[in-house]
Amino acid sequence: MLTAFARAFRTPDLRKKLLFTLGIVVLFRFGQHVPVPGVSFQNVQQCVDEAQAGGAGSGLFGLVNMFSGGALLQLTIFALGIMPYITASIILQLLVVVIPRLEALKKEGQSGQAKITQYTRYLTMALAVLQATGLVATARSGTLFPNCSVAGDIIPSDSIFTTVIMVIALTSATALIMWMGELITDRGIGNGMSMLMFVSIAAGFPSALWQIKLSGTLADGWIEFGVVVACGLAMVGLVVFVELAQRRIPVQYAKRMIGRRSYGGTSTYIPLKVNQAGVIPVIFASSLLYIPQLLVQFAGTDAGGWADWVQRYFTGGDHPYYIVTYFLLIVFFAFFYVAITFNPEDVAENMKKYGGFIPGIRAGRPTVEYLSYVLNRITWPGAMYLGLIALVPTVALVMFNAQQDFPFGGTSILIIVGVGLETVRQIESQLHQRNYEGFLR
Repeated sequence: MLTAFARAFRTPDLRKKLLFTLGIVVLFRFGQHVPVPGVSFQNVQQCVDEAQAGGAGSGLFGLVNMFSGGALLQLTIFALGIMPYITASIILQLLVVVIPRLEALKKEGQSGQAKITQYTRYLTMALAVLQATGLVATARSGTLFPNCSVAGDIIPSDSIFTTVIMVIALTSATALIMWMGELITDRGIGNGMSMLMFVSIAAGFPSALWQIKLSGTLADGWIEFGVVVACGLAMVGLVVFVELAQRRIPVQYAKRMIGRRSYGGTSTYIPLKVNQAGVIPVIFASSLLYIPQLLVQFAGTDAGGWADWVQRYFTGGDHPYYIVTYFLLIVFFAFFYVAITFNPEDVAENMKKYGGFIPGIRAGRPTVEYLSYVLNRITWPGAMYLGLIALVPTVALVMFNAQQDFPFGGTSILIIVGVGLETVRQIESQLHQRNYEGFLR
């Protein structure tokens, strides 16, 4: 990997792309430290310090805070991060399966995909307005830092004008992040949104590791620090192994004579990844389990017995009910997302249209049944793997008292490894295009 980066910097056009990407990343990190107008920066820092000193993170907003690089709890202009865009993209992917008009647009090729991208931008801005309004209301009510002594004074002014200015600032910053991500995609290296997500998550690793060292008791915390780093490296190796694992289904194309030329007769394969769903099931399950906690916090202390039940079993993340529910939701969403993103009938129809077939399997319905059978078989280990990886922060909570600051969580490792592998793969492919040596040397 390091060799690929060194060769890329020696190539002029690739060096420009890498430097451009690095410049956008620097601007993105700078925006994550600019406070929102109307926020008391001193009170926010006091609440963050009290939360870290007490060893408690904001579990309700932990996922969004991770995707924003810690900007959410700092209430900076990039507090929403790329979560509105991620949510909008997921919603559009689900709607493509449900709404025939969107499905037709997807089949139109590049023009249809551009239209869906435009719809995603509009939905991102709408979600950004809603999330910005909710964030301002949550911070003003003191729910963002429930155990902080000055939580109610984070936003000193209660005027409508201040609220509107804060919502406009947060929404505009989300549009700026979306534009920066598209700039990286067009003029830089890799997918822009994935790269910004990678930067946001990786930015929290040093402070989280140092916090584990400070809270440790064995040899001034260095033993706990070393154990966590070793476990993290082992997890990275496991994730790389599974993310690269795939089931290759061979496909043979028959020869066709068109005029005097012969077409086809080639052999290829359909790559089915073991983790076909990626990190989406973990995000779905985490978001769904945050809903009961959110309802309890907004309902207050007079909510009744259901609020006590939620507080007892689904707050903190270390209760067996929470762990089992979280694991089962991840498995369910893994099968659900694979079912809506990979359609065996469409694949079999395209193969039949171009004269392709799987050796030993008849075209048509038998091919659909075979693809569905293989997909179900490889989705089971992929779903179990996602569930086990996602439970790593819960184990860390018990073993190291790391709570939400544990850096090697399932979601963060999956995203970092996935984006890293894809970026290196794109760099290597561009290097091969520019420095292709061929078979003769």
